[in-house]
Amino acid sequence: MTGQLTIEDKRLAPVAEKVQAGGRLTFEDGLALYRTHDLLALGWLANSVRERLHGNVCYYNINRHINPTNVCVAHCRLCAFGRDPNVPGAYTMALEEVFRTAASGSTEAVTEFHIVGGLHPDLTFDYYLDLIRGLKQRFPQVHLKAFTMVEIGYFAKITKLPAREVLLKLKQAGLDSLPGGGAEIFHPRVRKVICDHKTSGQLWLQIARTAHELGLHSNATMLYGHIETEEERVDHLLKLRALQDETRGFVCFIPLAFHPENTALAHLPKPTGFLDLKNIAASRLLLDNFPHIKAYWIMLTPRIAQVALRFGADDIDGTVVEEKIYHDAGATTAQGLRRSELLRLIREAGREPVERDTLYRAVTRTADGQARIDTTLTVNV
Repeated sequence: MTGQLTIEDKRLAPVAEKVQAGGRLTFEDGLALYRTHDLLALGWLANSVRERLHGNVCYYNINRHINPTNVCVAHCRLCAFGRDPNVPGAYTMALEEVFRTAASGSTEAVTEFHIVGGLHPDLTFDYYLDLIRGLKQRFPQVHLKAFTMVEIGYFAKITKLPAREVLLKLKQAGLDSLPGGGAEIFHPRVRKVICDHKTSGQLWLQIARTAHELGLHSNATMLYGHIETEEERVDHLLKLRALQDETRGFVCFIPLAFHPENTALAHLPKPTGFLDLKNIAASRLLLDNFPHIKAYWIMLTPRIAQVALRFGADDIDGTVVEEKIYHDAGATTAQGLRRSELLRLIREAGREPVERDTLYRAVTRTADGQARIDTTLTVNV
């Protein structure tokens, strides 16, 4: 960490003392982070923690997103992806189509399939079990990161099974870990407006706890920049921190910027770059027990993601290949990046790129581009 910290907002001074002493921040400290306009001081503090944990490294992976269906019963006001059955734009992939999609569209050897979709009213749980089994049989070397806590809750509802049993069946089929989507903002006031029919914040946390108890790691997210208050953001982050104290099952936290276009909340303004960087920095400082903070370039744009690597983020996500959910909500970023483009973004930001798999194990490439994962080494988890 180079340079000296200059604080213009004196409310940050006691927070800075705690951070530099390695102390844990409180709810009130979190509010100070979100209420300050001294973004450079905030970024300096977050970057000091980031470099203490990861030095100059920036992680990335070679992954592919797969969205098997956009048919969804939830009708969340925040969402532009979900569709009713039999309306224009609605789709549901047959299993063979999922397998073809997994195999196509990229010449690079992926190490992860990221799989999420809508809450389909007619698909049975067997469809999802067969999807996981089929992918694992065809691509045994690829990590299957699939189904949000919301999807797991929905599977439990349609099968009338406990979430633990649902997770066990998926794990036995070949599920390796879970993404962190659907968390949105945990506070019930917000969920009542933006996602009233979705899994509650309390149940999201309980399902995550259960997954971690079964040895399934997961990510975690927070959707910001809509109707939430600063207090509700801090509450969300501290609930995640408390669960991480308990389970140590979260691998990475991803702040997600809300894209209002084509949603029922389209009247809301887009989050600014200032707010994007503030959320990255505040997350790094409050989530002291999370190994990694991701600057998700799909949501932030590659340009803001580069800057975020100096504001607390140590990961920039991956190649993605075909992202649909945020592009349906008006995202104008590319739907995928080549490995060479990710490397350029990272190096131009002055960071050292390190390829990792989903669990942050080091990946090296053979002469023909195939991935070799060091299963004996986990990189900073």
